[in-house]
Amino acid sequence: MGTRSIKEVAQLARVSVGTVSNVLNRPEIVSPATRERVFEAIRELGFVRNEVARHLRVGRSRTVGLVVLDVSNPFFADVAQGAEAVADEHDTMMMLCNSSADPDRERRHLDQLEQQRVLGILITPVDAASPRLAELTARGTPVVLVDSAATGMQCSVAVDDRLGGQVAAAHLIERGHRRIAFVGGPFSIKQVADRYAGASAAVEAAGEGVELVDFETAALGVAAGRAAGERLAALPERERPTAAFCVNDLLALGFLQAMSLRGLKVPGDVAIVGYDDIDFAAAAAVPLSSVRQPRELLGRTAIELLLEEVSSPGEHRHRQVIFQPDLVVRESSKALRENG
Repeated sequence: MGTRSIKEVAQLARVSVGTVSNVLNRPEIVSPATRERVFEAIRELGFVRNEVARHLRVGRSRTVGLVVLDVSNPFFADVAQGAEAVADEHDTMMMLCNSSADPDRERRHLDQLEQQRVLGILITPVDAASPRLAELTARGTPVVLVDSAATGMQCSVAVDDRLGGQVAAAHLIERGHRRIAFVGGPFSIKQVADRYAGASAAVEAAGEGVELVDFETAALGVAAGRAAGERLAALPERERPTAAFCVNDLLALGFLQAMSLRGLKVPGDVAIVGYDDIDFAAAAAVPLSSVRQPRELLGRTAIELLLEEVSSPGEHRHRQVIFQPDLVVRESSKALRENG
């Protein structure tokens, strides 16, 4: 059977094409009896609305794009879950795209989303200052930065990453550690740079005798954390940091695995603090201390800002929402170190 048309639905339901259109798009203005007659005709004919044609007529789809740095990181899965819950409430679909922290890949995703005339784009950008984001906004596609602060050109939702890094390092210093590894990278990612700046501020405030040792990674996954842990474990004991602040929990889990494989005790030999507080942090062999971000709330707030801009573009004023991080202390960093 071929594709049925809206005209055929109208004929079977004995109503006008305009009435069928109202039932599909503004059902509240059609009487219940007429609505039911139209729906019965739709079911009988197997009518499916041609969304592509509809989008061309109305100018925008009912889809938003979400572009993240690493789809394998549970942090972004939780952000997406929060955003999707709000999208569902507004009869809107969400398309998830993975940039893998690659600027070229990110640009291709943005091009495709713009070509599909999405309502707007949520993005954790490789570079928040990328001119491509400003171009999208200028051409009428609203953009909201997620887990990254904007400069005022777009709305953004983020956590105070500088404060988060400061809190993590200060906790390790309070536990008696004087040589702390900073595990993360690349520093071109703003969240990494901000967390490093916060950790550096805590070390500087602690005064002489406290040191932050850079263990930069090329990526933010478990394998990169494991490699950094191997580098630390290979150092002579007198040069080895006694604590590590990892810029996300995937790095921290890989780092913890390397400590176990090398026979180093956590936290006895090396204390560890991660970032994000994904579910796996609490479930690790040694439960990980972590700087908690309100993951689902980030997603919910971001899409609420986006839909607000879509619904009232003339009245909308860009906002930068900053949430405060919390340190969750678990076994991986709880013990005091008496001899620094």
